[in-house]
Amino acid sequence: AKPVSPRHLRLQVFKRYKMQGVLIVLAGMIALTMAGGCGDLQALKVKQQWAAAYGTAESRVDFGLAVFKGLFAKNADSRGLFKRVHSDDVNSGAFKAHVVRVLGGLDLVISLLDDDATLNSALSHLQGQHKERGINPGYFDELGSVLAQVVQAKLGKCYDANAWDKCYDKITDGIKS
Repeated sequence: AKPVSPRHLRLQVFKRYKMQGVLIVLAGMIALTMAGGCGDLQALKVKQQWAAAYGTAESRVDFGLAVFKGLFAKNADSRGLFKRVHSDDVNSGAFKAHVVRVLGGLDLVISLLDDDATLNSALSHLQGQHKERGINPGYFDELGSVLAQVVQAKLGKCYDANAWDKCYDKITDGIKS
């Protein structure tokens, strides 16, 4: 048997484990991305998925009604928060207009997920509005749960739960704080 030089041995080991090393680095990068909050990748994904789910014109009203009906089914007491906009009749013009305003605000903050300074200003404004009305912060969690169900129903297997969880938390943390 011919002796193997240390240089040749290192080269063989490098070649043999090169792919494993690449996979380890890739797995580490994926884990880092998943562990973080609502980063650029998650924000981009949520913005794209929101646009697809939220739709345009009349479909936005239908989408919003699905969200609010889900919220009322999840917590019947939440209906009382919207008495002044006729939540007892979800098909009334007043309630539909309110649904459009609420989801318009959500549309705004989702569009700002990659602009922290402007997002924080918008969230501060929303925080003031919700504190003024005495909204229990727990309702944001319930709304998030229902929103996730409705968005997932619209998108199917394309829905990225991790990105939505991280970015919705970023939004609600700014409103609750």
